[in-house]
Order: sequence, then C-alpha cells, then structure tokens
Amino acid sequence: MKSESVRERIAEANAWVAEHPPPGPFRKGFWRSPLRGPWLTSVLGLVLLVGLTIVIGTGLLSYAAYNPNLPINDPTPGKGLLGFYFFDWPTDPPWLYRLTQGVHVGLGLALVPVVLAKLWSVIPKLFEWPSVRSVAHALERISLLLLVGGITFEMVTGILNIQIFYAFPFSFYSAHLYGAWVFFGALIVHVAMKFPTMVRSLRARTLGSVLQTSLAETEPEPPDEHGLVATDPAPPTMSRRGALGLVAAASGTVTAFYIGQTLDGPLRATALLSPHSRGVGTGANDYPVNKTAVGAGVTQAMADAWRLELVGPAQTVKLSRADLLGLPQQTFDLPIACVEGWSVSNTWTGVPLADLVRLAGGSAGDRLFVESFQTQGPFGRVSLSVAQSQTPNSLLALSVNGADLSLDHGYPARTIIPAAPGVHATKWVGRLTVVPA
Repeated sequence: MKSESVRERIAEANAWVAEHPPPGPFRKGFWRSPLRGPWLTSVLGLVLLVGLTIVIGTGLLSYAAYNPNLPINDPTPGKGLLGFYFFDWPTDPPWLYRLTQGVHVGLGLALVPVVLAKLWSVIPKLFEWPSVRSVAHALERISLLLLVGGITFEMVTGILNIQIFYAFPFSFYSAHLYGAWVFFGALIVHVAMKFPTMVRSLRARTLGSVLQTSLAETEPEPPDEHGLVATDPAPPTMSRRGALGLVAAASGTVTAFYIGQTLDGPLRATALLSPHSRGVGTGANDYPVNKTAVGAGVTQAMADAWRLELVGPAQTVKLSRADLLGLPQQTFDLPIACVEGWSVSNTWTGVPLADLVRLAGGSAGDRLFVESFQTQGPFGRVSLSVAQSQTPNSLLALSVNGADLSLDHGYPARTIIPAAPGVHATKWVGRLTVVPA
C-alpha cells in the first residue's frame, strides 16, 4: 500500500508539472542542436570508456608505486578497503613509473575535451523536468550526479596538481584517491545501465557513413526515448564529422602541448601546459624541479655544514661529502618521474644505497627510511622497500651528468630510485635509517 501511495504522489506531481511547463533550460524545446542524439553520445561514451579504464588502471598503479603499506608513505586517513594493495612495486625496468604516470596524466588531459563534448551531448538529460519521476529514475539521477561530479573533481584537482597550484584546503593525495573511488563506482553503475543502449546506438549507423556526411546532408537522429534528440531542431551549423574532428583536434592539441615534459630532448620546450618545461639551473643541472632550495628552507650554509647521519642496527655513522666521495661510486642513467606527469632522464653518480646499509651494519634483507634536512613543506621523508634499498642502481647521488648537484637539485646528496615516483628521489638527504626486515 505504501509503495502505491508513493507512485500515486509521483504521478500527481508529474501531472502538475505537465500543466506548468518549466522555464529556460528545463523546457524540452530549449535544446535545439540537430547533432545531439544517442549515436553521437555513444561514440563519445565509447572513447571515454576505453580511455578512462586506462586512466583508472594507471592511477591505481601510481598508488601502488608509493608502497603505501610502508610507514609514512600513505597519508590517507581511514582509507580502509579503498587502500587495497597487493604487491611490492618493482624497481625494473627503471622507466616503469615514467611510463605509467606519463600515460595517466597525458591521457587524462587528452580526455578533457572528450568529457566536455560528452557533457554537451547529454546536457538535456541534466536539465530533465521533472527531476525525479520514479524511484528508479531517482537512483539514475544520483548515479549521474556522482559520475559528473566525480570526473569534474578528479580532472580539476589533477590539473591544479600538475601546476603545483593547491587552491583547495585539503590534501590532493588523499582527496584524489577518495574522489577516484566515488567516480569509479558511479562509472560502473552508469555503464551497467547504458551499455545496451550504447551498443544499439552504435549499430544504428557506421562511423564511415557519418564521416562521409557533409554539413548540407546532416539531419537530426530519429526521436529517441532518452530525450537527447531535439524536439524542435535548429538548422545544422556543423556536421557530425566536424564535431568529432573538433574534439579530436582539441585532444591532439592538449596532448602536443603536454607530451614534451615526459620526453628528453628539444620537444621539452613544447610543453606549454606545464611550468616544468623550464629548467632550474644551467649545464648539467638544467632540468625541472618542483621545489627550489629557497622554497624548502635550505641554505648554502646548511649544506656546507652538512653531515649524513647513517643510523644502523650496529652503529650510527656521520659522513661528510668527502667521506662519501671516498666510497666506491657507481654511475647509472635513471629518470626522475613525478606524479605531476613530468619526467627527465639524467646520468647520476653516487654511492649505492645497499653499500650504505651494509656500512651501518644492516643486511641484504633490510630497508631504508630516508629523511631530508629541508625545513619547509610536507615532504622530505619516505620509506623505501627492501628492493628499492638493495637494488644496485638505487643511489645516494652526489653528482649529475658529470657535475656536482646544484643546491636546488639536492646538494649535497639526494636519493635516486629506479622506477619510483619522484617523491622517493629525496633531496637534501640528512638521515638514512636502516630498518630491519
């Protein structure tokens, strides 16, 4: 009886709405583009389904690369099952994180025009009137709100993070993880509800036939049950192939202005969308940096008075830069790849971290906790896994590209870890603590 009463009230409300047409964008005849329809929406949806699946996958890999089970590395409070983590992040190949995070950020940026086009194609659905017609319709509207809100939040905060512009009063790392799971859940619900419609719509006409249709031949799609096709369509000012071409060109332009920051060589100068296209330093030290020495509160006087404190189970040793230079040195070509999407490969020379573990009395099964002597900012401490601490090409680097590190790039010493996020490449290392397995 109760459910019948609810249905009756909804029917009465719908009848009242039918007698009182809403104003502006809520009115059916307001949206008049002849291009909108299930086919165009489905094409854009298919692109997003494939692209966002890759973005989500590489985002989860980025989370895993932080080794969140180790102390300090994951600041997300109350993550529960959202912080699941099944494996230790590998150290080989050394360019692994450079690839996965470059794809995550680059593809995420390239999909922004597609997301905007998809929202444009379904905007009549966002202004449906009445807003709720049934319980099932209410659930669909809630999932749509979480879907649109989730992807907007993820893309806006992601782009701000790329620019190192934290205009929000919360941790990007934690909020991006929470937001990703909200969006992921809404996406699963949305795909489950709309996938059959997408398949039917894509079968209704081929992409080839649409690409051969000129502006003069462009006509509205047949009326549909979803309300995407305009009831009073205006004359077309662009063909569907033109609309798809515009979206593709926008995505291509965004990609072209981003991709340079993930590559070495002259293309780095084309990375107009990122402040990291500019190097900080000259000669061997001319490569990107997130935080300068001034921003981290590090002075030349602090660096000149520096001693590395090496804390181990057998002894605590303090080493000067001259002491470290007197130890066996190794040289490797390794990239720094940051979560913001930029990366650069350099030639690093320094003392293998495994040698320092043994010098402090540790064993091959021990790992390191790294602390910077920087005084400003939330970073500067990181837990390394056993593999990261023991692999031969993990270094406490003293020089780069044949020259001493500059102060902005971590002088007197910084860590360089293969296949790890840039935050693991700690600058101005002040203490290394051996942690027994």
